[in-house]
Amino acid sequence: MPKMPAMPAPPQFEMPKTEDVPSYEDQQREKAELEKLRAAEISRTGRRSTIKTGTGLLSDPELYQKSLLGEEE
Repeated sequence: MPKMPAMPAPPQFEMPKTEDVPSYEDQQREKAELEKLRAAEISRTGRRSTIKTGTGLLSDPELYQKSLLGEEE
């Protein structure tokens, strides 16, 4: 059986330089995040603003319903 050739050595890994990398946390990003949160709070509607009937129903609900075939029940 023939022998497999030896693997070549991997190239030397060089770490990238980190001096010129900008910070993720900056004033402009914080302002944009605050503005986004403020806009979300303004557009939020609560439970009270969605209920238009008040605290209860003004009249009794109608319980009579026709069946699908049009017969009275």
